[in-house]
Amino acid sequence: MRLLLIEDNEKLAASLKKGLGAEGYAVDREADGKTAFELGAARREDYDLAILDVMLPRMDGVEICRRWRERGIGFPVLMLTARDAVEDRVSGLDAGADDYLPKPFAFDELSARVRALLRRPRESGAAAYEAGDILIDPARHSATVAGREASLTLKEFRLLELFVRHPGRILTRDNIVGKLWDFEFGGFSNVVDVHVKNLRRKLEALRGNAGKGHEVIETVRGLGYRFKG
Repeated sequence: MRLLLIEDNEKLAASLKKGLGAEGYAVDREADGKTAFELGAARREDYDLAILDVMLPRMDGVEICRRWRERGIGFPVLMLTARDAVEDRVSGLDAGADDYLPKPFAFDELSARVRALLRRPRESGAAAYEAGDILIDPARHSATVAGREASLTLKEFRLLELFVRHPGRILTRDNIVGKLWDFEFGGFSNVVDVHVKNLRRKLEALRGNAGKGHEVIETVRGLGYRFKG
């Protein structure tokens, strides 16, 4: 999942980016309100959620959220602010924010709210989703293959989740980097290939003889990868 963090406090932003990165999220951070609004509008398909401070230079968070919603930008917005008055919370929610967290807050609470917001689009269906014999449970951060629990790193789990959510679709290396790594990340010439190779190896091991001759993640030469399930 890729998050857009809009916070002008350098210390807080660095702490949040580090903590969320450790949980497997790719986090892009902006400090300027107007720049953040334009980034969210231009890259609406890249972001799964925005963490948005209210007090920002050039454009405040309530205005950013309102303008995003006017443009039909629907990714969830978690609004942060030092102002905890009822009217401030109402203004943020009326502008289209999905949740509101007053400062100071514990990182664990922010993390839990992010997880809850990211689950919302799937709440109308099953909490877990599957493709073939692969079952993904985002709430438990678990994956099973042919009924066996998969031991995956954070990036491997996010990669498998990305594939399972887009069965049959060709995902280019740029698509994958765009979802799983920060935009600043520059060393991805072969990092995607390495992670795909490791993920394939683990999936094949879990399937045993039943998986022989069946390539779950297909290499599409010159384009990228396709999940066959």
